[in-house]
Amino acid sequence: MTGEELDRVTQHQIRSLEATNAESVSKHLVMVGRYIYDDPEFALKHARYAVSRAGRVAAVREAAAVAAYENEEFHEALKEFRTYRRMTGDDSHLPLMVDCERALGKPEKALELATSDAAENLEVNAKVELAIVVAGLRRDQGDLSGSLKALEIPQLDRNRGFSYSPRLFRAYAEALRGVNRDREATAWDRQAVVAEAALGLGQFSDPEIFDLVGEEPEPAEGITLDGDHAVPESEDTDQAEEDDQAPVAEDDQAAATDDDQAEAGEPDDK
Repeated sequence: MTGEELDRVTQHQIRSLEATNAESVSKHLVMVGRYIYDDPEFALKHARYAVSRAGRVAAVREAAAVAAYENEEFHEALKEFRTYRRMTGDDSHLPLMVDCERALGKPEKALELATSDAAENLEVNAKVELAIVVAGLRRDQGDLSGSLKALEIPQLDRNRGFSYSPRLFRAYAEALRGVNRDREATAWDRQAVVAEAALGLGQFSDPEIFDLVGEEPEPAEGITLDGDHAVPESEDTDQAEEDDQAPVAEDDQAAATDDDQAEAGEPDDK
């Protein structure tokens, strides 16, 4: 590991640091990326250390925000997301900010943020994530019909598959069960599996190490979900085969102050 594994935008930001510090911070960010899902607590240690060394670098605050979120450190995550947003003007993490407000017991604040002007300009993936968060918020409030309605967005297309489709399909299935539409829910659960098979996601994906590197964008038109993708017989979707189914588918930049920088010891590599 050299730190060169980071994407070009992040490397460009880190070059503003003194060379030795830049190399160290880069390596810590790579470690965040590699362990964010397998060992989020370990990833957060690296993220916090990076903040202590490079708190004025936006990508560092972003990594710290995501790592804190994955550890359910919602107050810390929200603080870091706000800092990142102020530094860059990037609203892409708005859904996670809404979820932090929700987790902190502030539903009114969460809904205010979810319906802000910034939400209207989100990219498609972020819009889907926001819809899923809002659906959960409505469910928390006992508004099961509102939860279902929150998910009935243009991206809920059973005939096309995108990276967000399996997650959206399953969220919709859960919302359908909330209003006692179990048969439809089972069909949407099965479509989520078919979408994963078509996209090579979930149980159909090969294990890989996640690095903070750029990814190739998926086709704008998505992938057609035509039912030809095999689903393991062991999948708990037998009932769906018996049902009548529709065609199967698919925060003024503010420099961080020294007070923001935690006194942290450098975590060991694994």
